[in-house]
Amino acid sequence: MDILIIILILILALVVPNIKIVPQAKAYVIERLGSYSQTWGNGLHVKIPFIDRVSSTVTLKEIVKDFAPQPVITKDNVTMQIDTVVYFQITDPKLYTYGVESPINAIENLTATTLRNIIGELELDQTLTSRDIINSKMRAILDEATDPWGIKVNRVEVKNIIPPRDIQEAMEKQMRAERERREKILQAEGEKKSSILIAEGEKESAILRAEAKKESQIKIAEGEAEALIKIKQAEAEGIKLLKDAKADNSVLTLKGFEALANLADGQSTKIIVPSDLTNVATIGTTIKEMLNTNKTK
Repeated sequence: MDILIIILILILALVVPNIKIVPQAKAYVIERLGSYSQTWGNGLHVKIPFIDRVSSTVTLKEIVKDFAPQPVITKDNVTMQIDTVVYFQITDPKLYTYGVESPINAIENLTATTLRNIIGELELDQTLTSRDIINSKMRAILDEATDPWGIKVNRVEVKNIIPPRDIQEAMEKQMRAERERREKILQAEGEKKSSILIAEGEKESAILRAEAKKESQIKIAEGEAEALIKIKQAEAEGIKLLKDAKADNSVLTLKGFEALANLADGQSTKIIVPSDLTNVATIGTTIKEMLNTNKTK
């Protein structure tokens, strides 16, 4: 009985450590007698004691590696520092385990050499403004190069581009000059628009004043014409009344005396009075005849 218990304990001691549970997003590469045997996915697995062993544990999640800045030289011989971020995922644990020694170091060195080759074909200005082109080229080259290693490069990003200090100062001066130029242009455009608006306002004001003066003159002329018409109508009515009243010589003589009185009350310094006041009646008669003649006409 004791022997059975001992045998059972030995069996459990051998079996239990060889029971493996592979978690989600992990993969175990199994070797049997030193050669690749199989790849375990997530779940419960049992390996043969002393024959099978777990060669490597591989994560299937996307991995992000931020590599240190690398010195690169542009086409116009400007040396700068560029650091990159690579997003990749292990698609084949077997190739990742046996394809290359130190896959992460291999990717870093491959990224550095690829970056130098791409930047060497670009000038400084193109390098600073062509991040998308650099990213897409690097991703395509790295993805193709790492395919035999069981690695899929999903994305490559240029994180920082650090030019030399003197280049940075020159760029800052250029940017400052450009901002000042834009400010002057905006200020000049604002002054131009302001001048145009002022001129248009003065033009409209002058037009309105001219129209107002024109309307005023028209109204004055219409008023004077209407007043003249009223005066003429009043004179005609007066003549008509005299004619209808059949004024005789005595009335005309009286009107003549009234006219003389009005002359005396005027501002004239000289008054001519007929020597024979009886001629006033004659004047009145003459006026009456003239009125009759005009009426007849």
